[in-house]
Amino acid sequence: MVGVALTVTAGTQRRKIMKLLLENWREYLNEGITITIGKVKEMVCPKPTQDLELNTKNRNAAIKTEYIQYGPLNLADEDYWVRAAEHWNTTPDVAKKSNCSNCTAFDISPRMKECMPGPTSEPIEDKEGYLGYCWMHHFKCHSARSCYTWAAGGPISKDSVSYQWQEKNDAS
Repeated sequence: MVGVALTVTAGTQRRKIMKLLLENWREYLNEGITITIGKVKEMVCPKPTQDLELNTKNRNAAIKTEYIQYGPLNLADEDYWVRAAEHWNTTPDVAKKSNCSNCTAFDISPRMKECMPGPTSEPIEDKEGYLGYCWMHHFKCHSARSCYTWAAGGPISKDSVSYQWQEKNDAS
């Protein structure tokens, strides 16, 4: 009888240990899934790429704000390039070379191209250039345009760099 009691107790003990291991494993997996889902949620497309009203609001603010002056609306507008040249103390021809296409905040990574909504921005590329996302001012911008806050070093062409910009923006 004692042998049977020990077997039952040992079997019960093993089941309790297995149950505890399974519960701990389940908790561990759930935490990992929660963290992963949280990261995925954080790395969705920037809101302005999906919300035309927000994109337009941010772009219009960049056009009107004196220290930004996003433009020109019409790429043939030579007056814009004269003003930009005066701002940077250079010539209009040099100012035209400092545009979104080579700005450090201009994102044309594969993931950002997927964020560009087709119906509202077709064609994404035209004879003057292409659409990307401006991490500095938070709107879809065109590669041939510029602004007073232009900074050399772009464009962003890798998803990993795009994610870094998004993390920096989310942190601020």
